[in-house]
Amino acid sequence: MLPMFMAMGDQTIVASALPSIAGSLGEVERVSWIVVAYLLAATIAAPVYGYLGDSFGRRRMMFIALAVFLLGSILNALAPSVTLIAAARFVQGLGGGGLMSMSQALIGEVIPPRQRGKYQGYLAGIAVSAAAFGPVAGALLAEAFGWRAVFLLNVPTAFLAFALLLRLPGRPGVRKEGWNFDTPGLVYFVGFIAPLLLALEQVRQFTAQSFQLAGVLAAFALVCLVLLIRRENRTQSPFLPVSLMRQRAIWSAQAMAVCHGAALVALVAFTPLYLRVMGVGGAAQVGYALLTVSGAIGLSSMLTGRIVTRTGRTMILPSIGSVLTAIMLAYLAYRAGRLPFDELLVCLGLTAFFMGSVMGVIQVTVQTVAGLRMLGAASGSIQLARSVGASFGTALFGFVLFAAISGADAGAMFVDILQGGEALAGLNDARKAILLAEIASGFRAAFALLAVFAACGAVLAWINPARRI
Repeated sequence: MLPMFMAMGDQTIVASALPSIAGSLGEVERVSWIVVAYLLAATIAAPVYGYLGDSFGRRRMMFIALAVFLLGSILNALAPSVTLIAAARFVQGLGGGGLMSMSQALIGEVIPPRQRGKYQGYLAGIAVSAAAFGPVAGALLAEAFGWRAVFLLNVPTAFLAFALLLRLPGRPGVRKEGWNFDTPGLVYFVGFIAPLLLALEQVRQFTAQSFQLAGVLAAFALVCLVLLIRRENRTQSPFLPVSLMRQRAIWSAQAMAVCHGAALVALVAFTPLYLRVMGVGGAAQVGYALLTVSGAIGLSSMLTGRIVTRTGRTMILPSIGSVLTAIMLAYLAYRAGRLPFDELLVCLGLTAFFMGSVMGVIQVTVQTVAGLRMLGAASGSIQLARSVGASFGTALFGFVLFAAISGADAGAMFVDILQGGEALAGLNDARKAILLAEIASGFRAAFALLAVFAACGAVLAWINPARRI
């Protein structure tokens, strides 16, 4: 659990320290790459560690991932420029992706199938709590000790994780006769994932030039995807478990992870934006909202895991939970712009609680169907699906949000509010109400998009044939 907490927390802990980094080192135009580099590297690394863990031992690969993550953290703390921080964050992400996939795989390796639900529930709760904890911890550390403390925090934590991992028994991996590392498959995979994530990042900028670049990157990614699938169908030791992905229980669970990642991460990322722009609450209310989301989804994940362990039933839980999630998100879309803070907090808590029924069940299902021999590859593929979904969901949420804000004045007002401007205060009440109504229409469309993601996840859960273990 500690490696998972480190990896997930570091995806968000740097976000609140970015202003301090930019103020100290300059290069403001490159600051966003500090976040993008980690996400890109972690997304690529997760299935790589899963692939190698199945062949060389998952405990061994976890030690390697911890060492790489620790090295990246130290390089970040020592970096003299934003460009070098971004490079060090890429190194750190190469370790972080392994921490996420190996944490999931090691639970599958150590815990019997029927008991995995409980422990995967704990792990899902830890992951979401870490993502919500990150921005708060980053802000406090940067303010009290400087931004370098954000990275140095990982040093003692990593050594503690090393000590805890020594308690796990070492199990050798299993390699087929004639096994060779699938280098072409890895190259095609990187050629698919890297341009895809960069294209999604370009879409968020919402300019004509960024859309053109996103189109070129997406076309290149599509070509690499075709080559990847062709390669993996022909090689004896495929990098991605294509044979597994042909099974309905596997591909529908992976698609559920995409939908869940898209809805959850976008909701967490844009809730503070909604509170600020719509004037619902300040910094304290943002903290309450994020704590409510993390607490509700953590509690639900643990309850879901215990129910799976006690009854053996799996997909019925996200089948119902995703339907209720879609209903709550549709309600948020309907009430967007008219929600008082207390009502919003209740809605977020219920939505997060229903969302907590998903990820643990997905992991248990995929690991059970994949079997012990391919636990690492299966766990890595789920982490990959969730990361791609998170990037896709946040990019599409931002696109829909800004596209639905029809008036130029409303768009300018939106940006002014985010930058701390006072333009809204200088308007009369009638004009202010009109502009806020236009902005609310954007959030209404974006929340409706998340409801569609949740509904798609519900359909996928209902058609998944793996109903119990």
